[in-house]
Amino acid sequence: MPNKLQLHNLPVLSFFSGGGFLDMGFTAAGFNILWTNEIDKQFSVFYREGITAWKQKRGLLKREEECAISNQNSIKDIQNNTILEEAFKEKPHHFGIIGGPPCQDFSINGNLNGFQGDRGSLTDAYLYKILELQPSFFIMENVTGLIKVKKNAKHFFELLDVMKDDFLIDWKVLNSLEFGVPQSRERIFVVGINKSKFNVSEFEHTSDWFPFEKYAGHAGAQTGYKWPEANTFGITPVQPSGIPVGLCVESCLVSEDKEGVIANANEYFKLHGDKRHLRSIKEGETNRPSFKRLHRFKYSPTACYGNNEVHLHPYQHRRLSVRETLRIQGVDDSYVITTPGYLSKKFKMIGNGVPVPMAEALGKSVWDFMKKLALK
Repeated sequence: MPNKLQLHNLPVLSFFSGGGFLDMGFTAAGFNILWTNEIDKQFSVFYREGITAWKQKRGLLKREEECAISNQNSIKDIQNNTILEEAFKEKPHHFGIIGGPPCQDFSINGNLNGFQGDRGSLTDAYLYKILELQPSFFIMENVTGLIKVKKNAKHFFELLDVMKDDFLIDWKVLNSLEFGVPQSRERIFVVGINKSKFNVSEFEHTSDWFPFEKYAGHAGAQTGYKWPEANTFGITPVQPSGIPVGLCVESCLVSEDKEGVIANANEYFKLHGDKRHLRSIKEGETNRPSFKRLHRFKYSPTACYGNNEVHLHPYQHRRLSVRETLRIQGVDDSYVITTPGYLSKKFKMIGNGVPVPMAEALGKSVWDFMKKLALK
């Protein structure tokens, strides 16, 4: 049957692909990222380098092959037939769409231009592109400012109401810490299941129907553990008992003797001069507007390195490296960026991404839910 759902390697179109972290999660969950879109040319270079190395390590690409961004135009300028021609020989009955439209216009720490901003309008464009292409499912990720600011929330829920004519819709705010990432990062996720491709009648009049947290192995982690207090920089704190080391920044740090061995570990902004005043910032003093010093035995605040946001190493007198921030985002060390320099771009790309374990957990939940529907 041509319309039968084949979950293995189900094709997925990825918009706003960035460094490919969401793509990595969905690939690990069993989907096939068949087409990608990223307008930033330098991000596209990083994607090609990082995803190619990662896929080769996993045996998903041959050594002579590479994985490049499919289309580098704005979503507003790409015609639907162009997308379909670039992605498929023949449009399949079942495919998915994933993406996280740029969020600066919705961020509480941003300019709050909302949907009227250049970046905010891309959320509209993304959702309407989904309506036009009619995938079997879609995922959208964005900052919680989308619902916390009244004027944004009104428009956002109006958009979802439009989507509900064609899609069964659910959404939830998730924290990456609960998915095993050593970072407290809250983001809103929207999932849509196409009503014309699945029988979803039993969920039509229910809420909270999607199992967003099915693979959240550390539910309640932020309040469930006794996290350490801040301590004087340079004094080694006692490691608390009972806290999984994978939820702590310590699991992401690179020792000085490994900086030249591990890829991207020696890439970090230098602290100019002696900066003695920075030494007064305690380890774990993260309630500052910038120059937050992380605690080795605690999770990191949200990895977001724009607008002068700086995260300091817990016990070395320096900023975090590219490799350390990649690890805080749950990115495997096989993901290697080979282009030298461009530190601001690298940190921005990393901070824009969805933590990979969180993306994989979401992908698995989508997989399980569609399989359940297909068996009915």
